[in-house]
Amino acid sequence: MANASEKPLPKYAAPPVVETVLGVEFAQLEKWGIPYFGVLWGRIKDQFPKFEVKFPLASQIEDFGKPKLPTQTPAVQFMTEPDVRCWFIGGDDRTLIQVQRNRFTHNWRKTGPADAYPHYDGSVRPAFQRAWRVFLDFVNEYQLGDVSVLQCEVTYINHLDVGQVLNSACGLQEVFPCWSGKTSGSFLPAPENVGFDVTYQMPNHEGRLRVSMKPAIRNQDGQEILQLTLTARGKPKGSDADSVLAWLDKGREWVVRGFTDFTSEKMHRLWRRST
Repeated sequence: MANASEKPLPKYAAPPVVETVLGVEFAQLEKWGIPYFGVLWGRIKDQFPKFEVKFPLASQIEDFGKPKLPTQTPAVQFMTEPDVRCWFIGGDDRTLIQVQRNRFTHNWRKTGPADAYPHYDGSVRPAFQRAWRVFLDFVNEYQLGDVSVLQCEVTYINHLDVGQVLNSACGLQEVFPCWSGKTSGSFLPAPENVGFDVTYQMPNHEGRLRVSMKPAIRNQDGQEILQLTLTARGKPKGSDADSVLAWLDKGREWVVRGFTDFTSEKMHRLWRRST
């Protein structure tokens, strides 16, 4: 992996990605309150005319210290107002911004079979950069505190149609080379379903890549799929925009190269890999 950045990043003409997430987690903005969601929406309503209110996402900071033992007593948190997360949704439903007191996320998602992945450099990264700048300016204007970045995140969610990939590869082990399906004896039959979670540590404690695969049913058409999710998380060198973008670029590299390593050459041909 040491010389991976010197090689061209793998590219696919027909990747199975259905959603991308570029996100930033930061120290909680204590001055942030419910009314600011509405004020912020007023700034971006032309581009994001719809909204939904969700429960906040829990913190998921990658820790490289000693493992921590679970506490015996549940933590009690006193709040003066409910903590929420708001989705601000684009008119085409393909893009959305998620904002909460300690997190900002920009998503692209596939909403129909004809939607093509817009690609990172040409669309996904610039869209995040514009939205992040608007958010930072808003926080600064209303003096809500310093945005002290704790972690960045890049997530790609992929849907692999079971019929297509297994017919093309003739077996799960030929989709994911790490899966052999072998047992030490002859008692167990072939598994009915398979899922796994794998973690890879990036060099110099830059972050982690988490790979998850699980069988699922796609809501839109009831199709049986394998959902393959790759998430890179880590702390940038600073809280400035350049440091955040630099880490997102690194995280995206790990997601793309990790996706390529984790899947087989047969699948790469199916997804029309060009480099």
